[in-house]
Parts: sequence; structure tokens; C-alpha cells
Amino acid sequence: MTARSGGRPVIFGEVLFDCFPGGERVLGGAPFNVAWHLQGFGAAPLFISRIGDDALGARVRDTMQAWGMDLAGLQVDPAHPTGVVQVQLEGGQPSYHIVPRQAYDFVAAADAAAALQGIEAALLYHGTLALRHEVSRAALETLRRAVRPVCVDLNLRAPWWDSEIVHAVLHGAQWVKLNDEELRALSLLPPNGDYWREEDLLAAAQALRQRYGLELLVLTRGAAGACLVTAERHWQGTPEAVARVVDTVGAGDAFAAVALLGLLQGWSHAATLRRALDFAARICTIRGATTTDRELYTETLRRWQEEGAAHG
Repeated sequence: MTARSGGRPVIFGEVLFDCFPGGERVLGGAPFNVAWHLQGFGAAPLFISRIGDDALGARVRDTMQAWGMDLAGLQVDPAHPTGVVQVQLEGGQPSYHIVPRQAYDFVAAADAAAALQGIEAALLYHGTLALRHEVSRAALETLRRAVRPVCVDLNLRAPWWDSEIVHAVLHGAQWVKLNDEELRALSLLPPNGDYWREEDLLAAAQALRQRYGLELLVLTRGAAGACLVTAERHWQGTPEAVARVVDTVGAGDAFAAVALLGLLQGWSHAATLRRALDFAARICTIRGATTTDRELYTETLRRWQEEGAAHG
């Protein structure tokens, strides 16, 4: 699987705000977070999504512009609001209500196709939450016909997914990322008691890869690390310990961004896995899923370049 050399990654999906009881609103959404990191690493992503014609939408535009992101794929919806997730805290534990019929559910296919004009697209990355409505699903199908390879990041958020949609998006994909809980939800293999042994997870991952003819399956396992699975073999890795974990919000999105960067730059699977785990661990040392600290990206790139020279 190869990305088009010199091309730009196309990222499709939701941008939204997590709204907390005290009034705090935190900008995010998995595809947005991935696009944000890719911009930080200098990959110039084209982020295709939809916001409302409202104050939160203006905040999305301003934030993207300040970070240097291309706004050509950001649609404005006069009828639907910018996406929000209502966060409730009970006993210190959060629960999430993903509000329906938000602007990102109504990405227009014609506008999405127009955003591709004049750019050389290297790959298409998308999740599954933004596919809960038929309008955005149609827009994605337009993009999937135009851009290869297709990289899918499963975000199975109840009740906003069903097996038929997941089955459809996995067919025709070349690269899929999911976590161990999502693998359990999709696998036909029975668990051993309340958990799976490591060999069961790898067998289930290989079975899923074979079922859909995937070139690469990326399985993340939280603190247990991650593995990359191809037809020939698999690679496993664990993150290096960090001095202090602030929170793990967005660690999977950070991992995905670097995995895509590896595809864009032609890294080996071993280097991609190592670097994705490294960056995900670093995101766990800050509050939230993204940062405006450009030094984090430049220092990370510098370290990877030095590592590459040392192994050259």
C-alpha cells in the first residue's frame, strides 16, 4: 500500500465540541484531531467537514486558520448547528451524549468533491461517527471513488453505528485502525471467559484483515501498546513510560496521525509503530487531545530525523 508521493492527506469527518457541565467547551472530534496533528507535522491535510453558521462554527474556523489549516473543505450549514457532545460527570466518571443532526451529519457531496479540485490527494482517512446520516455517507462515497488508499478508523460509539455501515466501509478500504474493544465487537471468534488472550486478539485481527482483504490492520490496546498486522506478519510494540500522565484523551487520534504520516513518508512498519506509540504517549502528558505548542511537533520530527540518520 502506497500513498501518492508528494500528495496531501484528505481527512473526512466530524468536528465538534465537548460541552462540560461548568460551561467549558473543548474543540475536538477524532478526524479533526488527526488533521490537527498532521498540520503540526507539516503534512498540509485537507480537512472536509461541516460546521453551523453560529458562534461555535466561527470558533472552529478561527482556530483552524490560526493553526494554518486549509479551510477549503470546511462547509458552512445554515440549517444545522456545529456539532456538540454533552458531557456529564457522575462520581467523577464522564458519560457522553453525542447530539444528533449536527452540521457534520450533512456534509454535501458536491462541495466535498469541489474541495478536491486542484490538489493532489495522497490518501483518504475517515472515521465512522460522521456516517450515521445518509447525507454525509453519500459525501464520503464520492470521496472514496476519487482517492486511494482509503484508511478507516473505526469509532464505534453506541448507538451511532450498525454492522451494515461498518461492513460497507471496511469493504474497499486498504488500511483499518481499531481498538481491542472494537475488535471484540466485530469478531466472530468466541472470547475465553471475560477476556481474550493475546494470541486470541492477534488471531481475531488477522481474521478481520483477511475477511475484508485489508493490506494493513492497526490494533491499539491502550497501555498495552499496539500492533500492525499484514498478510505476512505482525509487529507489536508498547509505549515508553512517561514521567507523568495527565490524561489519555486523544491518544488514539495521535497514534493514527503518525501512522498516516508513516504511510505518507514511506516509513517501515516497525518505525511507524514505534513513532506512533511515542507520540501518543507524549500527548498523554498534556491536557486534552491537541496542543498549540509547535515545539512539540518540531522537536518530535527532529528526534525522528536523528533516529533515521542513526539507523541509516
